[in-house]
Amino acid sequence: MTAGPRDRLIESAIELVREQGVHAAGLAALLERSNASRNSLYQHFPSGKSQLVEVATKTAGERLAVVMDKVTAKGTPAQWASALTDWWQRALTRSSFSTGCPIVGAALAESEPGVQAAAGAAFTDWTDRIANALCDNGLSVEQARSLAGFVISALEGAIIQSRALKSTRPLDDAQIHLTALLRSAVPDA
Repeated sequence: MTAGPRDRLIESAIELVREQGVHAAGLAALLERSNASRNSLYQHFPSGKSQLVEVATKTAGERLAVVMDKVTAKGTPAQWASALTDWWQRALTRSSFSTGCPIVGAALAESEPGVQAAAGAAFTDWTDRIANALCDNGLSVEQARSLAGFVISALEGAIIQSRALKSTRPLDDAQIHLTALLRSAVPDA
């Protein structure tokens, strides 16, 4: 079954934000990439591009949350760091470092408060998911929340650097240090 115009528009918005950020993902490019008409855009997203990118950000955040849930459902917290960095290394190398995290692109959209809020909600959700998994491994809520936020920050920073440098080295470094940090924070896991 082929995707309808709404789904094609969302996928195109995710891809363009991953490649170019929110502001560079223009309406013409969104319509061309999605093979959708302007009519379809306004039928499904009456507020236009801002609403589309907000929905796309929420969708991308939910998809990446599924990845985090799968990673944290097995193994030790130290192994989670390896799994998450490996996932991003594959994603970046598959695209020849031309695409990054769509949530970062959305987070930088200062003139689009709904889009930026959706990015903030995704980061909060990811942090909560990892924090809950760390609590299940014996950390206090406060420790788990702080450590989970740091894990997300380290990963996202490494993704940005890897893309800019066209190298997985920043993710390799993040993996080494996050693994050590998580082993020391949760030694019995």
